[in-house]
Amino acid sequence: MAKWRAREEVSDASHRPHRLQTTLSAAQEAAVVELRRTTQLPLDDLLAVVREFIQAGASRSGLNRCLRRHGVSRLAGLLPKEDAPKAAAKGFKADVPGFVH
Repeated sequence: MAKWRAREEVSDASHRPHRLQTTLSAAQEAAVVELRRTTQLPLDDLLAVVREFIQAGASRSGLNRCLRRHGVSRLAGLLPKEDAPKAAAKGFKADVPGFVH
């Protein structure tokens, strides 16, 4: 009650920490992003490599946030697009009206 009396406004303050704890430094994040681009490992395999060689305390969710932040979270976006022409899509079979399945 005392902390509310000392405030100028009645709205509740944010419960978010003032300084968010990140497990990876900027240099480590750059190394992880480059590792993802070159090896194209899935998230769980990349997590094992990061825990072994870069940061033992890295979490899966923190690593996923890092990859999303740098735009390399989807492996499909990292794979080279094939220049081969795609096969034409097949149309539906034209049946006469009143056809019973």
